[in-house]
Amino acid sequence: MSNGHSPATGTARLDTSVAHNARVWNHWLGGKDNYEVDQRVGEQIAGMFPVIRAVARADRDFLGRAVRYLAAERGIRQFLDIGTGLPTADNTHEIAQRIAPGSRIVYVDNDPIVLVHARSLLTSSPEGATDYIDADVRDPDVIVRGAAATLDLERPVAVMMLGILNFVPDTGEARDVVRRIMAAVPSGSHLVLTHPTYDAEAGGAGNVPAMEFWNAHATPPITARSRDEIAGFLDGLEPVEPGLVPCSRWRAGAEAAVVPQYGAVAVKP
Repeated sequence: MSNGHSPATGTARLDTSVAHNARVWNHWLGGKDNYEVDQRVGEQIAGMFPVIRAVARADRDFLGRAVRYLAAERGIRQFLDIGTGLPTADNTHEIAQRIAPGSRIVYVDNDPIVLVHARSLLTSSPEGATDYIDADVRDPDVIVRGAAATLDLERPVAVMMLGILNFVPDTGEARDVVRRIMAAVPSGSHLVLTHPTYDAEAGGAGNVPAMEFWNAHATPPITARSRDEIAGFLDGLEPVEPGLVPCSRWRAGAEAAVVPQYGAVAVKP
């Protein structure tokens, strides 16, 4: 089960009668931007798959480590965060601008509750910039055109796709989304990715029944993939060490617990 970053399937109205992923994820992280239905479904899934709260925290911590690495060690000053999810502490722009105040960040989502909270994502240092695009992950051309209003697409961009491709059930379509977006950014750009897995060696076997329950009682539908399938999203890119690993262990030390959520950062040569 994963992720707190909303899918994009066209602009929708807020529906509080059905549990929604961004709000349930917010509940697992201890947030308040959720409803009783989200809490009820979230608790049911957490009972079936107790590691899910650790997955939520690990995914969020991975975002922080990846953005700090890219801003401090790779000199990246532009971030395209697709599938933003509900704002929490230490969002992408806050981390990046703490290191480099001139950083420019574009957030992309189409969850109506995220749109309501988008003003929290549009605060920026005077030297930098932030923007929010209401767009569908399955329409990369719209995302690229919108991002170009704030980002210089002739300079390297970090494309953040944390827990979003699991909402594109067809693996070929998901790979095409990645390919088209990465084709629009120059050499030296990076892809930052997390994705849930059902691989038993990563503790993902419990994802199968949890996702079946989710898909029957909540929205939007979600899918997990094997490590090999997730690695396919990195085709043509050069993974940064330690490569594709449980996101809890990406540059966090071997003592970190394994979670069934792979993460990677890869550079476009």
